[in-house]
Amino acid sequence: MPETPHIVSDVMTLTVVAVGRDAPFKEIVETMGQWRVSAMPVLEGEGRVIGVVSEADLLPKEEFRDSDPSLYEQRQRLSDVAKAGAVTAAELMSTPAITVHPDVTLAQAARIMAVRHVKRLPVVDHLGMLQGIVSRADLLKVFLRSDEDIEEEVRRTVVSYLFSGFSHAIHVNVHEGVVTLRGHIRDTSLISVAVRLVRAVEGVVDVEPHLTGESATPAGPEGAR
Repeated sequence: MPETPHIVSDVMTLTVVAVGRDAPFKEIVETMGQWRVSAMPVLEGEGRVIGVVSEADLLPKEEFRDSDPSLYEQRQRLSDVAKAGAVTAAELMSTPAITVHPDVTLAQAARIMAVRHVKRLPVVDHLGMLQGIVSRADLLKVFLRSDEDIEEEVRRTVVSYLFSGFSHAIHVNVHEGVVTLRGHIRDTSLISVAVRLVRAVEGVVDVEPHLTGESATPAGPEGAR
């Protein structure tokens, strides 16, 4: 069977730039500039994540710096108008923070980022304490696997498992993450299963099945006898 998929703790960054809830506006800007980050977790107490402050949270202060928002803007952009007058991380942050646990799979983390439109996720334990941070770039690290590593795993966990007894007849080739399967199999209904299992191997970009064989259930009058 395919190996257990990588989880967030496998790729997350352990050193996290964060600020306390009482951090002033200017300190937040300076910290972001110093560490070249566009967002930071906001912590309370011993390290519990209570929110995230990003560049988007800071921009309203500049946007409304030399003009007062109209009545329409005040009604339509209540949050931005409030942040224009904010001076601490607690007033600026987006809360509750969108977080993940260390044991979440990379696919699940990627789905959360896509659905919630965020570029990074603080990683927290069951108490909400900060453990690390995972970014889009971290999730893409699985695609840095060598073609040789991918080929070895496909042979060992998919071909040997699915085509036990005649796996030697299945040829596996990997180029730039694209896996090509060639050979003759007994049951063509297994082709779709093989593609699904190979696609689940981390680092695989695509699968090209060139497998031939016979259907397990012949069609037509001959198969109906």
